[in-house]
Amino acid sequence: HLLLFLLFVGPFNCFASYSRATELFYSLNEGLPAGVLIGSLARDLRLPTAGGQHPASLQPPLSFTLASHGLGGQYVQLDNRSGELHTSAVEIDREALCVESSGATIFGGSAAVSSSSPSAESCLLLLDVLVLPQEYFRLVKVKIAIRDVNDNAPRFPVPHIRLSVPENAPVNTRLAIEHPALDPDMGTNSVQTYRLRDDYGVFTLDVEENENGERTPYLIVMGALDRETQDEYVTVIVAEDGGSPPLVGSATLTIGISDINDNCPQFNDSQLNITLYGNSSLGTHVATVHAVDMDLGSNAQITYSYSQKVPQPSRDLFHLNESTGAITLSAKVDGDTPKLHRLIILGNGPGCIPAVITVLVTIIKVMMRPPEVVPRFIANEVEGVVYLKELEPINTPIAFFTIKDPDEKYKVSCYLDGDGPFRLSPYKPYNNEYLLETTKPLDFETQQLYEIAVVAWNLEGFHVKKVVKVQVLDDNDNSPVFSEELIELSIEENNVPNAFLTKLHATDADSGERGQVSYFLGPDAPSYFALDKTTGVLTVSTQLDREEKEKYRYTVKAVDSGFPPRESIATVTITVLDKNDNSPRFINKDFSFFVPENFPGFGEIGVISVTDADAGQNGWVALSVLNGSDIFVIDTGKGVLRAKISLDREQQSSYVLWIEAVDGGDPALSSTAKITILLLDINDNPPLVLFPQSNMSYLLVLPSTLPGSPITEVYAVDKDTGMNAVIAYSIIGRRGPRPESFRIDPKTGNITLEESLMQNDYGLYRLLVKVSDHGYPEPLHSTVMVNLFVNDTVSNESYIESLLRKEPDISVEEKQPQISIEPTHKKMESASCMPTLVALSIISLGSIALVTGMGIYICLRKGKKHHRADENLEVQIPLNGRINLHMLEKKPVEISNI
Repeated sequence: HLLLFLLFVGPFNCFASYSRATELFYSLNEGLPAGVLIGSLARDLRLPTAGGQHPASLQPPLSFTLASHGLGGQYVQLDNRSGELHTSAVEIDREALCVESSGATIFGGSAAVSSSSPSAESCLLLLDVLVLPQEYFRLVKVKIAIRDVNDNAPRFPVPHIRLSVPENAPVNTRLAIEHPALDPDMGTNSVQTYRLRDDYGVFTLDVEENENGERTPYLIVMGALDRETQDEYVTVIVAEDGGSPPLVGSATLTIGISDINDNCPQFNDSQLNITLYGNSSLGTHVATVHAVDMDLGSNAQITYSYSQKVPQPSRDLFHLNESTGAITLSAKVDGDTPKLHRLIILGNGPGCIPAVITVLVTIIKVMMRPPEVVPRFIANEVEGVVYLKELEPINTPIAFFTIKDPDEKYKVSCYLDGDGPFRLSPYKPYNNEYLLETTKPLDFETQQLYEIAVVAWNLEGFHVKKVVKVQVLDDNDNSPVFSEELIELSIEENNVPNAFLTKLHATDADSGERGQVSYFLGPDAPSYFALDKTTGVLTVSTQLDREEKEKYRYTVKAVDSGFPPRESIATVTITVLDKNDNSPRFINKDFSFFVPENFPGFGEIGVISVTDADAGQNGWVALSVLNGSDIFVIDTGKGVLRAKISLDREQQSSYVLWIEAVDGGDPALSSTAKITILLLDINDNPPLVLFPQSNMSYLLVLPSTLPGSPITEVYAVDKDTGMNAVIAYSIIGRRGPRPESFRIDPKTGNITLEESLMQNDYGLYRLLVKVSDHGYPEPLHSTVMVNLFVNDTVSNESYIESLLRKEPDISVEEKQPQISIEPTHKKMESASCMPTLVALSIISLGSIALVTGMGIYICLRKGKKHHRADENLEVQIPLNGRINLHMLEKKPVEISNI
């Protein structure tokens, strides 16, 4: 595109564009997200924009274009209109872009990444941007410096660094660590310091920087080293960069102390005294010298040699092995051989002064040969060691020994020397034959090795000893033994899964595989217990619940690896300790109690039963009343609910209480229950007469009132309930001209006129009404006086009141009112009296016709006798005018309880 553009604008334009080339420099941190503003080319180049001095319509729009979308172009986004450079979605990683390799630059067309300028630590992203149109054309060189951030921790190339230091290294010896830590970051973000986590008091670190800025750690010896005391030091080397916060990396540093020849051979003794018989055979072992060198390898190699002071005859008679230090008889001893030989032997080490030991060999000349001891082994024998199993029976034969005198001149005797369950006895009928056998069973666990000797001697005092070693072989004769036969454990309930219980331990006195113990659960162990076969660790895989099961008892086995295997059994008991994980539980969530009213205070209303599955203090439950505590109280121990006062159903018929149960745990758990107390009614209230309101009230009854007409009523209520509140009305006393003319309904209290009123029936009627309930065991009642004044008018009220104030002379009838409680009984009685009812109906119809006729007759005569009736009334009852004939007084009735 650039080439085509230059072809069109011509040489002059090319020259002008070249002269207007510009360079911009920006910098930003690596690792920034997409959309971060790097810079504005239009602003930094001071190019005119739509908001400049010239009108926008006169300014051609600017265009900014990357000359090529190479490697650098993928990290930026260029706005073609505004010229703003932003970071792209591809994150810039400075360490990936600018790998230091002799200032190499990675090009990508017109866009490149460079690490050459402007400084050695710079990492540049180079972009070529074209600015169009033609009148503003220029090529802009954009350089973006990528600043380093501390996003890499130091890292050692190897995880384990080994360094060797000679043990004679002087103090302040410096040893370079060949594997320094690497940090891709630059400057202070790269590795700055090194340190040791443990310097053992003899090491420290120092850092040297070369002309290229590379830092190399050096190990410095700060104290004396001795390989024979400690041959290796293991520590951790830590590299730390200079970032904020600093990042660190580490590797294991092993410092080996190399050996130098700073120790020489040494003999434990300075002199050995050896006695040798003159008749000893060639190759007889005389003695062995042994020197020790504390160094390693070739530095500890020792050779043995005779000193130059040892005469040649002694050298010829005794051979010295220069490697092992063994001295053997190499020539035959004769009469001319000296009796004493002084052998000076040197222990030679590389670069050392030889160690010296003297071996004095005294030769005893023998004129006769000593006795001979010839063994013939019955038991298994290897190189003089007899192997016997520990389970071998008593009198197990070990070997035959033949004792004889080579010269057959002297009698030879023998005996067994050494401790142990062995016996050497003559084997008859043969002479000089002896049998070596056991006297009791051998026990490997008591003693594994015995060393005994068969000693032969003659009358001349010659002693010959034949040493026999008896190695006892182990057998699987011991069962494993638990340290405790009864293992008592405890664990709190609600434990975590796979909780550790204990580690079983059993020992087996046998050796090798026969003494290796494995552990197994018995068949009675629950499946959620696990026992590690090798370690004996006992665990429980699930949570235990004490309320479900408090104690576990099962067996465990310890089995050895012998053949056949032997085992032992122990018993494990586990007690699950309680935790307060159960709230108190009421037997019922709702309790209902029926209590008769007037129940005495602090009497027992009922028992609240509550349980808690926990044990001990956690299962102790305290009860309390949450509401109504001013009236009710509960016995915490027994759960007995009581009322402090006597309860009256008429004041409140029921109570709803909430009882809280709190256990004794820490923290405590609680629960609540609803208690409903229903008061049962007792007959403690007599009926209360509401109407008539007073014994002094009265009611005017017109003489024209028809029979069967309601006159008034007695209305009463009873605060009790049920049968105690069923009220019956009855007239127990009457006074008046014809008092039986009025009747009261026992159920409703309605008073009706029974018969037609005649002229002679005028006057004041006083009915004593008894209002009684049906209470049990004793019904209660009240009385009220119903006053009825039969007349056409009330002309003299004061006269009537004076009559009411007089105490009536009424005889009380004790007839109880009859009220049918059961409707079924009434129905049966009605059905059985059907003929009677039919007859009564006919009589009633006749009576109605008669009453109607009498009424017509009375009305016809009323006009004739009106004046005379008025005079009679005024004489008998002086009244003042007409008043309300129904309700005259509304005062409460005085009720007397009988």
